Amino acid sequence: MISPFFKKKDSTDKQAEQSAKKTNASTQPQEGLGEERAAEVFVEDAQSVMGSVGKANMDKKSLDLVFAVEQIIQARQHAELSIYELQDRLTHSAGHVDRLNRDLKNLNKVIDEREKNILELEQKLTEKNLKVDQVMEDYREQQGTMTAEIEELKSVIDLEQQKYGSLLQKHNEALAEKAKKINDLEDKIGRLEVENSHMKQKYESMRQEKNYLSNMISDFTSRMSAPLGQGKNDRAGD
Repeated sequence: MISPFFKKKDSTDKQAEQSAKKTNASTQPQEGLGEERAAEVFVEDAQSVMGSVGKANMDKKSLDLVFAVEQIIQARQHAELSIYELQDRLTHSAGHVDRLNRDLKNLNKVIDEREKNILELEQKLTEKNLKVDQVMEDYREQQGTMTAEIEELKSVIDLEQQKYGSLLQKHNEALAEKAKKINDLEDKIGRLEVENSHMKQKYESMRQEKNYLSNMISDFTSRMSAPLGQGKNDRAGD
């Protein structure tokens, strides 16, 4: 004997199939509806079927089946809510990802600019390093040239110092000889001054003697040239 639940269920299934066909017929032009809309239609149809079946006329198995179907429906609704939340989170995450992608693009632009600046700085640094290397090379060449010139100047200075030492020695010898000659001349002058003094004294004595002799001769001559009587008178008068 067939339970009235299954009879009603068969009729209900038929009604559900008819409504599903209507629903499919109505949804065929709208092929753009997704799985979400199909799930909502399934839940609505299941709820309408469960509502049309009276639980009072059901046996235990039927009630268990109805309870199981209700749990499935509730679980599906809960899953749909979870899906909605996940879709919201996914949308939010997608927006966040879009922002991150924009930020990433901006960062990539900044990185490209920084890399370009770094390349320019590296190029400038390379050019400066080349200039520094050139300057260092010039400095080394100049230093080598200056070292050779310094060594040559040292040799010239040593030679000049030797010449100066020889000249200084000759100068000192000449000064010593000159001092000796001066001393000799001073001694000779001293002797000549003494001799000159003696000669002056001798000359003075000889001059005085000469004057004395000259006076004597003059007196004798004057006496000899005078007349004899005059000479006697003169002597008498004297």
